[in-house]
Amino acid sequence: MIERTSSSAWVRGVIDMFVAEGLDIGALFAEAGLDPRLLEDPAGRFTIDDVSLLWTLAVQRSGKPTLGLSRERAATYGKLGVVGYAMMACPTLLQALQRLQRYMDVVSNAATFALTEEAQGCWFVLGHLGGERPVPRQRVEFGMLTMLSFCSWITGREFNAAVVEFVDPPSPHAALHEAVFGCPVRYGCAANRALLRWADLALPLPARDAAIAALHERLVEQELERLSGASTSQRVRHYLATRLSQAEPRREQAAVALKLSDRTLQRRLHEEGTSFQQLLDDTRRELAQVYLKRPRNSLKQVAQQLGFEDPSNFFRACKRWFGESPGAYRARYGEPAEFRDPAR
Repeated sequence: MIERTSSSAWVRGVIDMFVAEGLDIGALFAEAGLDPRLLEDPAGRFTIDDVSLLWTLAVQRSGKPTLGLSRERAATYGKLGVVGYAMMACPTLLQALQRLQRYMDVVSNAATFALTEEAQGCWFVLGHLGGERPVPRQRVEFGMLTMLSFCSWITGREFNAAVVEFVDPPSPHAALHEAVFGCPVRYGCAANRALLRWADLALPLPARDAAIAALHERLVEQELERLSGASTSQRVRHYLATRLSQAEPRREQAAVALKLSDRTLQRRLHEEGTSFQQLLDDTRRELAQVYLKRPRNSLKQVAQQLGFEDPSNFFRACKRWFGESPGAYRARYGEPAEFRDPAR
């Protein structure tokens, strides 16, 4: 199983936000059993469960179920590191987001970022992979708000998404959500995503510079190679994780997305000791472990999120993966009450 981690740069921004909220970071890290010195290591990484635990404890200690739900906080403390600099030098906002889609693993390979087009504009879709702990809704909301704030910052224009959607159900603070995001907010949806209008996506970036963009891209490529060896199988798994909810992806589609011929893709995966079908099965299994822990998702919805057109195929896959039905797995490993948002 791939270790899912977030960069120390991103986590340091989150921790700085906790400090601004009045939290004692020494006590927080001590309770979590983590070494705060990792924050100072430029190459440091935190596991997905470490970050979720820090968020859970921070919400409990602060007594704020809306912790981080501030546009100002997100704009100040959301840190994308070298990937953010690479985005700033792009010609337009859309191209900057496309660059983030390619390099999201550098920020966090526990997070997924995908772009899907429609008539009104383009959705950016956020997700998480791996981990045993439920991902707190505050972590998801801060990530979404950070992305939208960053888009406004690098364009030099204040604008809002057309709509924001969350997987979580509504909380008593729904009015605050709409006020902070500045647009309609929907809950109980299939994915965490925001719709950006085409006019905003076409905005030119003030810091655009082809030479600087090329420089930062080389730096990000080096970091990506350091983290994953730039393996083809890793890139395929990321592609699959961001496309499964739309329909079962085909190998030919993945080859096009990775700018490889289908023959080259097959050869490289064979050299790495795997296959497209194996990666598809492994990715579905890993995501199923996440989705089945969320009681708010029906089993039919989980099957759809994993790209199964027929729920019976999902049932058989679970029997093969876990030795039990989806319902039995959920009953055994479903989200513990102590990790649920107290506002739910």
